[in-house]
Amino acid sequence: MMEDIFYIGNSIKVINGRYGVKKLRLNRPEIRNAFNENMINEIIHVLEELENIKNIDDMRLLTIEGEGKVFCAGADLNYMRSLADKSKEDNFIDAKNLAKMFYQLVNFPTPVISIVHGAAIGGGFGLVACSDYVIATEDTVFATSEVLLGIVPGVISPYIIRKIGVAFASPILLSGQKQTATECLKIGLINKVTKKDNLETETQEQLYHFLQAAPNATRITKELIKNSYPLPNQAQIDFTIEKIATARASTEGKAGLSAFFEKKSPSWCDGMQK
Repeated sequence: MMEDIFYIGNSIKVINGRYGVKKLRLNRPEIRNAFNENMINEIIHVLEELENIKNIDDMRLLTIEGEGKVFCAGADLNYMRSLADKSKEDNFIDAKNLAKMFYQLVNFPTPVISIVHGAAIGGGFGLVACSDYVIATEDTVFATSEVLLGIVPGVISPYIIRKIGVAFASPILLSGQKQTATECLKIGLINKVTKKDNLETETQEQLYHFLQAAPNATRITKELIKNSYPLPNQAQIDFTIEKIATARASTEGKAGLSAFFEKKSPSWCDGMQK
């Protein structure tokens, strides 16, 4: 059956589902749906378009999924390489755009449901943290691996901490260690773990439950949630932008990314043994 396309770009497409469900699909399967500047800009654009839909019956739920074998593997390697060569000022501009994308998502007026498989790394982890409900297959791996590269999980950190609290977020952010879907279920990052073969059935069941709620009441309830548990303010966002831009342009950040591309251990691991 032919899909009813709301938007199609180079990196994503948005599909009109039934009953006001819009499906945002990351569409770079050949590189595991990794972020680059173009994908970030397309997501910003499409979130603005969706938020401006006047008839709330036409925009009741937003789902996020990834084409291919992986939900989202973080940053595109070529994108990372280009960032390593840029100045702090250029990295500041890029980080500001990335911060805008995540804020738009977490501030979206309708429920946001992420349907995750394979891996959610770095920015992919950020998408999960900005969602209201997350379904993941049991083999999915989650991580914020930035510190292993000498950089930082800057703009996504407030949303991860807001989602799961500092006690659970700290070891994940500080170690870069991979987490299983079961571990993420226990700490509240995700809401449902399912087998691969059951993912579509489970997704439809959860969409049905969310669609039982009145559309206007749902939007108001999202405002109540944000009022009770506020989003980061502009000063906090600016702080995260500054920190990620500084880390990317630092000697340590450049060395970590270089070691990653050369498939070597970074200098701070020299001589280290378990």
